[in-house]
Amino acid sequence: MYIEAVIVCVDYSDFLAYTLPQAKLHFDYIVVVTTPADKETQQLCLHHNVECLRTNAFYEDGDSFNKAKGINEGLMYISKRDWVVHMDADIWLPAMTRTIMNKKDLDKRKIYGIDRLMCPDYDSWVKYLKRPRLVHDNWIFVHLNAFPIASRVADYNGDGYAPIGYFQMWHPQASKTTLYPQHHGQADRTDMMFAKGWAKKDRELIPEIVGIHLDSENATMTEMGRNWKGRRTAPFSYSPAKPTRKWLRVVGWVLLGLAVGTAATLAAVNWDRLMEMLGA
Repeated sequence: MYIEAVIVCVDYSDFLAYTLPQAKLHFDYIVVVTTPADKETQQLCLHHNVECLRTNAFYEDGDSFNKAKGINEGLMYISKRDWVVHMDADIWLPAMTRTIMNKKDLDKRKIYGIDRLMCPDYDSWVKYLKRPRLVHDNWIFVHLNAFPIASRVADYNGDGYAPIGYFQMWHPQASKTTLYPQHHGQADRTDMMFAKGWAKKDRELIPEIVGIHLDSENATMTEMGRNWKGRRTAPFSYSPAKPTRKWLRVVGWVLLGLAVGTAATLAAVNWDRLMEMLGA
């Protein structure tokens, strides 16, 4: 099994810094697609010796951020000789991912997706790295408790499961699907259109693999579209804890006490000097 990966990363280098080293463990070839202006992503790719494709296709024809065009730039660049994965720059894959892929009897006519756990912010991610809860355990268990698990997209009353764009794995030659639909000017919807290019019976979940989605603002499912027109969310980095009202009250009383004590000391000093002047 030979697996190539296409990762679009425009102003997402803060996430890619954590996900790219892990992705290199699982894929035989990776191309990261970014813009000429995104120097941080380019530098990160140089550091990890990963192919970096620079293009302004995202903004052609007045589009705010046509992610599908960037994906297609990557798909046209790679060989597509065997399996291909398109995944988001903020998806971290566990260490057993490639081992599981190699053991799976995947059908080349199908498209595959995975579940994801939702890491809410940078501090939670650092805590996880220091003391990780195992996703894969004892060669039999797949744990889903490291972070809350995200909802799947599955029309249970009709068209069934659809692997959406954070992780899609397919065989371009066998499926005869080599490009993304790109007639939508933002980052959403085209992944669903792409998945629906396969019949319901040919869209399948790989339950043994669970990725971790990294977030910087603990976004809800309804808020996750904030970056569909380009990066808007806060950096994925350390943020000092905001003081609570309780601590603000404590600090206020401490400062007040210091002020009163200082005033009393000054008053005592001035009284002593006054007594000296009066010859007391």
